[in-house]
Amino acid sequence: MTTEQGTTTMADLQTDCTASPDGRLTFALRAPSATGRLLLRLRPRKGQSEEVLHVLDLKPATDGRPSAVLQPEPTLAEGRWDVYLIPGPGAPRLRLRPGLRDLRALVDGHLRERPSPVAVRVPYVTRDGYLAVRAWLRTAHAEVEGVHVTDRSMTVKARLHGATLGEAPAVRLRVRSGSGTERTVVPTAEKDGHRFSFTVDYAELAGDAGTGNRVWDLSVRIDGETSVRIGRLLDDVAERKDIFVLPTALIGGTVVRPYYTADNDLSVRTESTRP
Repeated sequence: MTTEQGTTTMADLQTDCTASPDGRLTFALRAPSATGRLLLRLRPRKGQSEEVLHVLDLKPATDGRPSAVLQPEPTLAEGRWDVYLIPGPGAPRLRLRPGLRDLRALVDGHLRERPSPVAVRVPYVTRDGYLAVRAWLRTAHAEVEGVHVTDRSMTVKARLHGATLGEAPAVRLRVRSGSGTERTVVPTAEKDGHRFSFTVDYAELAGDAGTGNRVWDLSVRIDGETSVRIGRLLDDVAERKDIFVLPTALIGGTVVRPYYTADNDLSVRTESTRP
């Protein structure tokens, strides 16, 4: 790819990205002479080959810049999608860097009711400075609307999207190791069948920590079989683990720390201070 001056610069590979409330993403390249197509690649897990690609045609926008639109359908598989430019047939793909990201339409996304499946897309900047899209795709999702932390407990308010609470919902805290250890809490459900709240007593988790460390994943069981993960996905933050830091508590010889995972799900870590 060349510019009108015949030279490709890093600025030419910058791409502005605008998010719409319906999930549509518009990519506008800053290189007026750019041609080809845009490629979104689902980042494969370690040791696996890439298998899922999504290609978009570039077309002139109203301001003349080459642009591509990712429509709400088809939905993107859950994961991280890297964004590339394919300048032409047989040409190597070029990874794109972010320009302006207009994500204002996503800020209040938690206020809108989401049908099933719950599909979320958030453009973000990778740690090495490239443009990517974090996507979630879940049959249902329980969005955290507030967390109140004390030195003894944590109270969470949440709203269920893509499903409704059954007659006897339960919040499940399950140890991630696969040991089968879990605790259940009966939530207070509102009449709309979507909003609920619950309180986690840290002593119940700390007393089962032993001398090791554990991670408890939180989900809400909406009927006898279906559990829905609790987290915070419906806004403009793609990675909140290091941004939204919740207070820790010390219960006896155990440190209890609620936190958001790399997938923005809510979990609790218990760490024993005993030797």
